[in-house]
Amino acid sequence: MHDLTGSASPQIHPFRNQTHFRKGPSWFWGAAACVFGVYACVSVRLHQRLQTSGWDLGIFEQAVRSYAHLRLPVSELKGPGFQLLGDHFSPVLATLAPFYRLWPSPLTLLITQAVLFAIALVPLARWAECVLGRRVAVVVTAGYAASWGIAQAVGFDFHEVCFAVPLLAFSLTALGGGRLGAAVAWALPLILVKEDLGLTVGVIGGLVAWKGARRLGLVTAVVGLLGTVLEVLVIIPAFSPAGSYTYWNKLPGAGSGSPSGAVHLLYQATIGMITPDVKVMTLLALLAPTAFLAVRSPLMLVATPTLAWRFFSDNPQYWGTGFQYSAVLMPVVFAAFIDALSRWPATHVRYALTVSGMATVLMFFQAPLYQLVQPATWHTDAHVVTAHSILDKIPNGVTVAATNHLAPQLADRATVTLFGHPDSRPNPKYIVADVSTWDWPFATSTAVVQQLNDALGHGYQTIAYQDGIVLLHRT
Repeated sequence: MHDLTGSASPQIHPFRNQTHFRKGPSWFWGAAACVFGVYACVSVRLHQRLQTSGWDLGIFEQAVRSYAHLRLPVSELKGPGFQLLGDHFSPVLATLAPFYRLWPSPLTLLITQAVLFAIALVPLARWAECVLGRRVAVVVTAGYAASWGIAQAVGFDFHEVCFAVPLLAFSLTALGGGRLGAAVAWALPLILVKEDLGLTVGVIGGLVAWKGARRLGLVTAVVGLLGTVLEVLVIIPAFSPAGSYTYWNKLPGAGSGSPSGAVHLLYQATIGMITPDVKVMTLLALLAPTAFLAVRSPLMLVATPTLAWRFFSDNPQYWGTGFQYSAVLMPVVFAAFIDALSRWPATHVRYALTVSGMATVLMFFQAPLYQLVQPATWHTDAHVVTAHSILDKIPNGVTVAATNHLAPQLADRATVTLFGHPDSRPNPKYIVADVSTWDWPFATSTAVVQQLNDALGHGYQTIAYQDGIVLLHRT
């Protein structure tokens, strides 16, 4: 095999022999630092411009704040005293507690997420350069850095899956390079990130066994599968007010023992996995940056658990390319891309890189990272300035009901609930709302006004009202 720059490279087949990475300083960490800067700028500016939300940034900040004060994770935004371990199993969030204790701010979470996403490109670029040369490594770096799955996650608050992205990148590059023990060591912590990722660990274990380390692979697979089973059937129900796993109702025909429910379940498990068309479009968008070569690698199997639960669900939000749901797929597809290219004829690699580069450029303009080159991103309008000035009137340590996009501005210094949510704590000391635009969970902006008027009739007084931002105080 020859380096595309013209120099010779060793005959390495990443799924057959062990890869030994070259030692010494490299450009990978410099690239990661630049990518971190981009991700951090996008996240921070979105927060400064009131474009983050209580659901989900505020919820995660309340969880980390609980850990920082040596308590189990609780989120008032989801309900009074709501135990988050009864919602999702993500104890990995506790690792942020020391940093949050030093800097209690939502920016701690957003910047940490940017760091974790950026670090994931290091093992991918390093492996690509080792087996295919510098040019391929640069294309892989650009493709991952601008990938829509990461960009959408960066553009939508903070989520626990940011921990899974570098773990998967290090695990799959180790697996592809034949370092099976390292692959397992990087994969096992995924069990602590989210309950469904135990299935992903199970697939990685299966690949390790297929690679030749049968006992290690089978033990890893069993640990991963048992981890998911215990988390879903035992741990989460133990903390859940309902006493069960909340997200069973996202499955088709949940709670229905009727023949029609069984038929719908069978349909969803077959034809429903590729219909409606949005699911096919998601698959095309996922594979396009790899010139569709990722499907030639066994590493692509690691994406199947995530794709399966998303496409099997009745929730349309899981099917598309929005939100954070595809972030964990990005290191998988690019690791599979590198593995597939190592098997591809050298004369064809250039064409694959061209297609990959074109797909990356086209998708960049559809993703949140494009905001960095738009003037509006760097302009703070009068409405935002007014909102911050009114929020400053709220004292620290009080209870506040806030509309969704104002809530994360207060979660670091007050007990915040979501204004208008049926499970919110009643009679907070302050209510702050933006009536200039619609905000979830209200159906319309008129509904916000109606609820504010109701509060005025039940002991609240108006402290401030400017440019659509309303602040009420309970006397």
